[in-house]
Amino acid sequence: MLSSPVGRFRLLAMAEAVSWAGLLLGMFFKYVVVQNEIGVKVFGPIHGLVFVGYVLVTLMMAQQWDRKTLFWALFASIPPFGTVVFERWAAKTGRLDDTRPVRTAED
Repeated sequence: MLSSPVGRFRLLAMAEAVSWAGLLLGMFFKYVVVQNEIGVKVFGPIHGLVFVGYVLVTLMMAQQWDRKTLFWALFASIPPFGTVVFERWAAKTGRLDDTRPVRTAED
């Protein structure tokens, strides 16, 4: 799975969503339930690291995608769970097919 850019993208798209969930849960406990910020201190850096990884692997996919797809992939990292929605859409439309030809400068 991690041997190809597509595999890394899929893994980080899911990990980004999970880290978002952890961060949202941590914020819920910090601001609503117990006013304890341990969840934010734990999941904040994890989410930040996974977010940067997602952006980097998305930029690696730029050679296979057109600019519009690349834009939506990067935009999907902003709202919670957007990366999962984008990953499922990209898989369904064939944009995550490993056998797809790599775009060239002439494309």
